[in-house]
Amino acid sequence: MRFLLTGATGFIGLNLAERLVGGGARVRALVRDPSRGEELARLGAELAPGDVTDPRSTAAAVDGCDVVIHLAGLVKAISRQELFRVNVEGTRHLARACVDARPRPRLVLVSSLAAAGPASPGRPRREEDRPAPVSLYGESKLAAERVVQDLAGRVEATVVRPPLVYGPRDKELLPPLFRMARAGLIVKAGFREKHYSAVHVADLADGILAAAERGRAVGASGDEGIYFLADGSEHTWEQVCRAAAEALGASPRVLAVPEVASYLVAAGSAVFSGFTGRPAMLSFDKMAEIRQSAWTCAIDRAARELGYSPRYLLAEGMRQSAEWFRSRGLLR
Repeated sequence: MRFLLTGATGFIGLNLAERLVGGGARVRALVRDPSRGEELARLGAELAPGDVTDPRSTAAAVDGCDVVIHLAGLVKAISRQELFRVNVEGTRHLARACVDARPRPRLVLVSSLAAAGPASPGRPRREEDRPAPVSLYGESKLAAERVVQDLAGRVEATVVRPPLVYGPRDKELLPPLFRMARAGLIVKAGFREKHYSAVHVADLADGILAAAERGRAVGASGDEGIYFLADGSEHTWEQVCRAAAEALGASPRVLAVPEVASYLVAAGSAVFSGFTGRPAMLSFDKMAEIRQSAWTCAIDRAARELGYSPRYLLAEGMRQSAEWFRSRGLLR
């Protein structure tokens, strides 16, 4: 089978490409900058220069593929317009390319728990719950899902929603966690206990491929064909931090700081972004997510319909991830 991956140069994309090539699949990767595709090329993937915001390049990349896995997207942007241009219009171009292709490939949209919105402690989100995103990022991912739903019947598409993702090649969560753990102090925003679902990137890859093979197609409305993929447990932020620290043999202190301090940092980041034209990870939009008490989801539907069964619980997943970073000299 031939798979097209968008966002293949990213953390999840590289892990998924490695998994597919190792299993004997042919992989084509849509890449904006071929110079960033060196690792993909070493893995044996075919590089297709282009961008999801360019309909001509998406049509050429989709041609001849059996499955399209859409990972590309922005998690941060200077403006709402840019976020929606990439996350929503990019999805529209790709989905329409799938509709126009002959034969039509199966499409898997990798969305986010942010599209569904936060949960309540002890009551994880389920696919049938009414979506209530709290950030522009979440709104853009939900709008991307709606794009796919609008084409129901014309393209066979399935949506997966991962929560917090970690593992080898992670550049956002684990590097700062590991640095703080080794320094002996991990910072937590706010004094309330906050709860999270998480998923190791290898388990996420399993779930994405199961969705491509066995997932139901989304309908024009409702929640059919949408799946949460997580490790099946609920973790406090302290537990996430301690699992990362224990994987390094460290015993740091977790320091809670007032959320107002995070807002001050976000304000400073906004000013800096205005001068540099580069989006900041800690923005006011991100703070809308950070202040929530729970980002958790249930995986019952994925287990039942996809046969999804995560292999990595948090402690083992963090140990495996730390070993990967250590073996490549990325832990100082």
